[in-house]
Amino acid sequence: MKKNKFYIKSLGCKTNHIEGQLIHQELVKSGFEPSQSSENCDFFILNTCSVTSHADNQALYIIKQFRIKNPNAKIILTGCMAQTADKPDMLDVDIVLGNVDKLKIVKYLNQYLEVANTVEKQVKVRDIFLEKEFHHKELEFLNTTRPSIKIQEGCSNRCSYCIIPYARGNSRSASLSDVINQINNLADKGYKEVVIVGIHIGEWGKEYNLTLLDLLKNIENTRIVRYRLGSLYVTEITDEIIEFLKTSKKFCPHFHLSLQSLCNKTLKNMNRFYTKEYAINVINKLHCAFQLPFLGCDIIAGFPGETEEDFLETYSALKEARLSYIHSFPYSKRKGTPAYNMPNQAYEHVKKERTKKLIVLSESLHADFLNANTGTCQEVLFQKKDKKTGKYLGITRNYIKVYKESKTNLWNTLEVIKL
Repeated sequence: MKKNKFYIKSLGCKTNHIEGQLIHQELVKSGFEPSQSSENCDFFILNTCSVTSHADNQALYIIKQFRIKNPNAKIILTGCMAQTADKPDMLDVDIVLGNVDKLKIVKYLNQYLEVANTVEKQVKVRDIFLEKEFHHKELEFLNTTRPSIKIQEGCSNRCSYCIIPYARGNSRSASLSDVINQINNLADKGYKEVVIVGIHIGEWGKEYNLTLLDLLKNIENTRIVRYRLGSLYVTEITDEIIEFLKTSKKFCPHFHLSLQSLCNKTLKNMNRFYTKEYAINVINKLHCAFQLPFLGCDIIAGFPGETEEDFLETYSALKEARLSYIHSFPYSKRKGTPAYNMPNQAYEHVKKERTKKLIVLSESLHADFLNANTGTCQEVLFQKKDKKTGKYLGITRNYIKVYKESKTNLWNTLEVIKL
């Protein structure tokens, strides 16, 4: 009997990519066959991001191109765009699954196959705010040396620019035992490092009367060699967390800070509950606590009401903070958020110009960071051979890419190297 072939493409954050892998896993276990090409599949699954309007447009473009390449295949739209689309039934797809039901895809594909000749389209998008629990599923098939573990879902904050709470719902956490068991299982399979991710991992554990620090203390007692954390708010990096992590034998000193701005007026308009001074103080504490930590951040350029002076305030503060990397992107209007209707929306060319300036600054700061690390000895976890250079690519604890020639297989090995 011919198996139905599927091809899945995931866009956006690490959490979304984990969910894409889980969808792949569930389909394979249920008898569907993965295809190596989108042009040779019966079902094309697009697992979308919706953090910006560009992400939505990217998804629509992919759908349009796929229809041309493989007109006979069925398209399943899932993920954040599926959850937040104004009129999901009007999209040029065959099945729409919101974030509530994306991991139940096997059920809906089987239903569709049974009634495909009588039903034109299936739309299953339920109220995400009715979701109260974290639905734990563990990845069994992994093709990476640094697997990510999803510990949390949703976000209970309401930043004025952000659509994600409406796509993901309020914060829900994996249980402590589920997280720890998953880490130990991966360690027992030979993995050396895990990456702790979620939509807002700083909110982990609230429903269990636990904190992120409680989780970190328990991770320290697992069998994993090292771990790193996903994005954090500066308000969540407490003195207690810093004191614990600086003595940790497993923690990788790699912080990605969800800053978005370092102008007090803009931060207030964004509904972010900290000041520039508070953020810089935390960053300085991290510089002092760790030797050459990687300090990355997100910055939105051209938020409504951001003047040139406001932008320069952020620019100067970022330079002062001696960050290692800046992920900058232009503000994107998202219908349904308070910022959508704010006055003094920036022109597109202004947003792009400010973003370019931040990219140049980031390149300069990253070069300074690499120069500061030159001559130091760092523990490197090697991952795979780089196709361009033929050398093995590895990652230091403080997130520097290292390339090494080797005739022996270095995959998933640790080595201390002088940079």
